[in-house]
Amino acid sequence: MHRLGYDFDLQQLKTFLTIAETHNFTEAAVRVGRTQAAVSLQVQRLEALVGKSLCTRNNKRVDLTPEGVLLATYAKRMVHLSQELKSQFEEMEMAGEVRLGTPEDFATHYLPKVLADFARSHPLTQLTVGCDLTVNLQQAFARGEYDMVLIKREPTGHKRGTTVWHEQLVWVAADEAVAEAPILPLVLSPAPCLYRKRALACLDKAHRPWRITYTSPSLAGSLAAVHAGLGVSVLPKNMVPPTLRILKKKHALPALPDAEIALLHQSNLSRPARMLAEHIMQNIA
Repeated sequence: MHRLGYDFDLQQLKTFLTIAETHNFTEAAVRVGRTQAAVSLQVQRLEALVGKSLCTRNNKRVDLTPEGVLLATYAKRMVHLSQELKSQFEEMEMAGEVRLGTPEDFATHYLPKVLADFARSHPLTQLTVGCDLTVNLQQAFARGEYDMVLIKREPTGHKRGTTVWHEQLVWVAADEAVAEAPILPLVLSPAPCLYRKRALACLDKAHRPWRITYTSPSLAGSLAAVHAGLGVSVLPKNMVPPTLRILKKKHALPALPDAEIALLHQSNLSRPARMLAEHIMQNIA
């Protein structure tokens, strides 16, 4: 009398499904990382368990008997259920809060879809995102207030963190005529913003007079000021809205060197935080 149900071994069933897919013992053995003899033995044990022949061999091709087809149907369901159960336990380990700090422009442009995809894949993970200037993010990170932060920095001389990508910076305005003013009006974030520092250093080096007409820590506030014609600003090229113009060399504005975007993370990250860091790197880099 054959005992069924709990006697089935999932590894044997996985091997059997691989044989059903490849129709070849040798190829199946390679895929499951076993010898051909071991694969044959697993099939023999399944046949002994059900008391039926499961395979036929014709011209080196392996086909399933009607009993083999029946077993394969149930084997797929059992393996899928096993994988689903494993995923549920893994997802329980993904529960918890992950604290991410990022500049506002990243949060509004790069991160929404990336974070939404992560949240859908890991529904038990709570994402807490804070937006601030890079210097404030670094200070908060040092105090342990964030698990990880995305920061803007100069592209050389840094050992901490992982470079995610480089941004090409450009001058923008609502109307090109603004850039023709004898003293260039500027709309910038407050110090010590990297883009502000970069813009003023380049203008000083080019001996181009400037004055700051509007300062806002908010990207939305800065864009509103530029749209209102209050001055010229600096943005990453791929973040320039269609309602603004990228100013060219003819406006006598110096070229802006690229900025580097890096990810810093704490050394004792939780599993959800490690997964988010990898997700960001894979989807933004």
